[in-house]
Amino acid sequence: MVHDVVIFGSGPSGHTAALYTSRANLKPVVYEGLQPGGQLTITTDVDNFPGFPEGIMGPELMERMKAQTTRFGAEYHPWTVVSVELSQWPFQFTLDNGEVHHAKAMVISTGAAAQYLGLENETRLQGYGVSACATCDGFFYGGKTVGVVGGGDSACEEATFLTKFAEVHLFVRRDELRASKIMRQRVFDNDKVTVHWNTSVIDVLGDKEVTGVRLIDNKTNAESDFALDGLFLAIGHKPNSGPFVEWLDSDETGYLLTAPDSAATKIPGVFAAGDVQDHTYRQAITAAGSGCMAALEVERWLEHKGYESLSRREGF
Repeated sequence: MVHDVVIFGSGPSGHTAALYTSRANLKPVVYEGLQPGGQLTITTDVDNFPGFPEGIMGPELMERMKAQTTRFGAEYHPWTVVSVELSQWPFQFTLDNGEVHHAKAMVISTGAAAQYLGLENETRLQGYGVSACATCDGFFYGGKTVGVVGGGDSACEEATFLTKFAEVHLFVRRDELRASKIMRQRVFDNDKVTVHWNTSVIDVLGDKEVTGVRLIDNKTNAESDFALDGLFLAIGHKPNSGPFVEWLDSDETGYLLTAPDSAATKIPGVFAAGDVQDHTYRQAITAAGSGCMAALEVERWLEHKGYESLSRREGF
């Protein structure tokens, strides 16, 4: 089967790309991927998405986006792309159910996954005190005590940002920070950050929400419990770009590269949006914006190829 437009991923960028392409009568087919709705499905309160003055739960926001998109005819399937063949047009792709399809245009919006420690309670308490996004969730910890795990630039940046709201404890598994000199200095100069050297988090404590962590001293192997109201992981993100890096340019960590001020990849007709190509902002609103960019560029590219959308709806 040959689709006009396929969209891989169903976070804010995927839903937005589907909304715009469906309103242009391009009949998009969305493959939701391993985590339908993306990272917002494990986020509780979202207070920084425009249009929701009282805030909204992450899963509800994703459901609303999907409902709006399906209203205009977008088709959703619960499958994941496992491989692509981009040397010929229409492009070929294979799904995890074994089906092989073709597409005239592709939007890759498979997102990125935050790296976690792999602890059972850490997973259980995601959204209930465990977070990988200080920008998203720091506001909720005003006057409280939080921990940050990591020793690189991201960890230093997250720790510094969180001092706007909370007392911060930075847990570093070695005896030095890997961060750049300027980021290290910002941490050392901030009296609201306490650095715990040679310290690893080996468990997250709490029943319904985080109440603390269990630590281990990496030199003495001594264990101790430490009271916290929240725990932020800042040990990196991994883009979900696996099926595409063979064909498309990416940076050293796998983030797909697009043209400046564009969603276009190096292969005409293949576009990337959201966290799979954005390692800087990683916000729902910026992901949605890049999904819009990708959709507009898809329409223009298909028109250039001689494709005409039927009965184009007013307002695209």
